[in-house]
Amino acid sequence: MAKGNNSEVTELILLGLTDSPELQAILFGIFLVTYLISVKGNLGLIMLICISPQLHTAMYFFLSHLALVDFCYTSSVTPNTLVNFLQETKRISFPACATQLCCFITFVVCELYMLSVMAYDRYVAICNPLLYSIVMNRRVCIQMVVSTYLYGFSVGLLQANLTFHLFFCNSNIINHFYCDDVPLVGLACHKTSYKNIKELLLFTLATFNTLFSLPIVLISYIFIVFAILKIKSAEGRKKAFSTCASHLTSITIFYGTIIFMYMQPESSHSLDTDKIASVFYIVVIPMLNPLIYSLRNKEVKNALKRIMEKVCSTIK
Repeated sequence: MAKGNNSEVTELILLGLTDSPELQAILFGIFLVTYLISVKGNLGLIMLICISPQLHTAMYFFLSHLALVDFCYTSSVTPNTLVNFLQETKRISFPACATQLCCFITFVVCELYMLSVMAYDRYVAICNPLLYSIVMNRRVCIQMVVSTYLYGFSVGLLQANLTFHLFFCNSNIINHFYCDDVPLVGLACHKTSYKNIKELLLFTLATFNTLFSLPIVLISYIFIVFAILKIKSAEGRKKAFSTCASHLTSITIFYGTIIFMYMQPESSHSLDTDKIASVFYIVVIPMLNPLIYSLRNKEVKNALKRIMEKVCSTIK
């Protein structure tokens, strides 16, 4: 898949975020600290949910997979970026670039639909609480998660396969810090029917996945808001809103970044802008999500407190 028709260009060179050695050293430190926090936060959240019986519900089952997706898609890019900060020439082979592209697209698509699934879960929990255990049973939850992973992988594999069957014959320099689809397609030699198909499919799938998953989120939360407003007691409304506040925060940050990247006017769109936005959703968002769900979720904080108490009592 990675080689395709690339008979003249055998490797790619990433320009990265900056060519300043001093700034690269600073960015290396920032990326390293952020990545370590992200890994610790997401893997820690997964472990906490697994070992805490009170968190063995559909909501936290989906949350554990959101944390897994965050860990996977930041790990598909950040480690290689950290290595490149220490190198003068940032080379990457076609197989490595194809793998990175496939993994990144896979888990970004998974993130979109995992957030949608979580929004639907909150809709059922708040709007139809009596049917919640029936509608969101374990089998349905597993089917939703597996479908999300399978669809994400099929999109990632398809896009990477099509990209690396383009013909690269001139420049092999990517104006990015990882193998992103848009600059890669831009490197193809000239306009051909195959390249036109690839560009059309890239735009179509990006638009479909965003515009199909986002309405699920919006419609779910419209019904949730109306359901919350019907609750008579202020305490009841506060409790109902608190169960989905963390998820709503994650949705706002992630979709806000995606919309900023893909729905700005063509005249103001640039790869430099894409790189800045990419840093945000590749490095920052995977770090923020576990913090948001830990700091804003009472059940997670209580579960963590119980685990810490058990650890302390064992040490004593």
